[in-house]
This record gives sequence, C-alpha cells and structure tokens, in this order.
Amino acid sequence: IALEEMQLEYRVVPVDIGRGDQFNEDYLKISPNNRMPAIVDHDPADGGDPISVFESGAILIYLAEKTGKLMPPDIRGRKEVMEWIMWQISGMGPMFGQAGHFRFYAPEKIPYAQERYNTESLRLYGVLNQRLEGREYICGDYSIADIACWPWVLTYKMQEIDLGQFPNVRRWYDLLKTHP
Repeated sequence: IALEEMQLEYRVVPVDIGRGDQFNEDYLKISPNNRMPAIVDHDPADGGDPISVFESGAILIYLAEKTGKLMPPDIRGRKEVMEWIMWQISGMGPMFGQAGHFRFYAPEKIPYAQERYNTESLRLYGVLNQRLEGREYICGDYSIADIACWPWVLTYKMQEIDLGQFPNVRRWYDLLKTHP
C-alpha cells in the first residue's frame, strides 16, 4: 500500500515459504528474521549502495522518510505517527495474530489462550475506536499509521469481530475501503 501511495516503482519478488526460501542465505541477508515483508531499495536517498529493510514498521518509516510522504514533517505529528506505528507493531499485530492462531490454526483448542487473545483484541479495537473519535484518520491526516493498522482490521469478519461495537473503527474502515 505504501509503495503505491508514495508512487514508488517496485518489483515483487516471490519467496516460496512452502519450499523454505525464507531460510536461503541470500534472503537472510535481506531479512535476518526470515519473515516477510522485506525490501531492497536500489535507489536510496543518499545515492549509495542498495539498502535492505526488513519488518513492516521499519519499512513504512524508511519509505516515509525517504519520500517525505505519509509522515508529518513536524515533531509532534511525527511523534504521533511513530506512537501508533509502535502500537500496531507491539499490540495490534501480535494480539490479533495470536487470536487468529489459537482460533483457527492451533492443533488443539486451548480455551484460556482463545479467551485471552480475543479479550485483548477487543480491548485494542476499543483503543483504536477511542483514538478515531472525532477524526478521520488515526493521526489526523492519512499516514503510515493507517497503512500499518488497515490490514489487521480488514480481516475483522474472519476474526469474528462485530464492528458495530466500534463505530469509529467502522467509519474509518469504510473510509479506507474507498481510498483510491
């Protein structure tokens, strides 16, 4: 989403995780945690050698800094976007991911784990709902914070979340669905 929004040229290079390509030495040089996404910028702002960046939050911040887009230039606006990126990285992503894992993929049903991660996911939806009170986007203007959070909310139906409980998230979700 960020590459499109920032109008940057890019080429998608598939990594076949079924074959274990994420453990290949060449890929580990780009993403030492053997996860996706990862990028290689062949046209860095300093004009030097290509730069590889791994982890979605780091990629979003890197691209925003490189282009000057989707990140406020002022210290207070930048601080807000960074807080919400970190919130997504440390809370929303891990908690929603664990909730989905224990609900759909765990080889055995563990009620405690399902309840714990579902409860925390609902709490985080509440945090986001409160944040969106009286504002269109998470940090005022559309930013990388919205881009970081959007994919997690996009799957609300699969998560079995009733967005009717979170009217500000619902409004934000509907707004982002119409974003070009």
